[in-house]
Amino acid sequence: MRSEIFILLCGGFAVFVGAVVQGGAGFGLGLIAAPLITALRPDLMPGAIQVVNCALPFFTLAREWRGIDWRGLAFGLLGRLPGSLLGAVVVVYVSTSVLGVLVGGMVLLAVAITATAPAVPRNRLTLAGAGLVSGVTGTATGIGGPPMALVYQNAKGPQVRATLAAYFLLAAAQSLVLLAIVGRLPARSVAAGALLLPFMIVGFAVSGPLRRFLDGGRVRGAILVLATIAALILIAQSLPA
Repeated sequence: MRSEIFILLCGGFAVFVGAVVQGGAGFGLGLIAAPLITALRPDLMPGAIQVVNCALPFFTLAREWRGIDWRGLAFGLLGRLPGSLLGAVVVVYVSTSVLGVLVGGMVLLAVAITATAPAVPRNRLTLAGAGLVSGVTGTATGIGGPPMALVYQNAKGPQVRATLAAYFLLAAAQSLVLLAIVGRLPARSVAAGALLLPFMIVGFAVSGPLRRFLDGGRVRGAILVLATIAALILIAQSLPA
């Protein structure tokens, strides 16, 4: 019993920190919380974090829904559907360690390129491609934010947060359905996700100062830093011990 409480508190703290970061930068919950929860209770993943991923966007959208880039959202979701299907296949048949190293390397390369470029083109191809990669990694590992965030790194804070929130809401719901279809969404992972929701709510509630700080022209830098951290986490948790 004590071990279960310890796991809940550790996972809850990671979700709290992730919600603070995502409340300010637009993403970050999965990359902070997913690795720790996976290390503590791998049998709860990725379902537990997807439950939280599905709930947090409601709070962001309640505040900033007017900032949604509907065109970009549509193309991102267009790529997300086949990506989620591939992610579901990965969960069942393919080693996620191989996927983690590959995707982590791709994200690091993308960060290196975009950090030196004046702007990342935001068009149908880049949005659909980001949605595809996000679908694979989000469904398989619970970390799907960096690809879409990199495409929006030059947008203003409210647009980044609102568009990514709408994307994450629909994407997480899609991933939950697919995980249930392939038999990888046990009731215990859904229950664990529900227990983590209070930590998420508190984290979002205290994210206001970070949101105001980043909106002062620091969104792009935050996205590049978070994407780099996400890539390193993916690689580290995928490498054999």
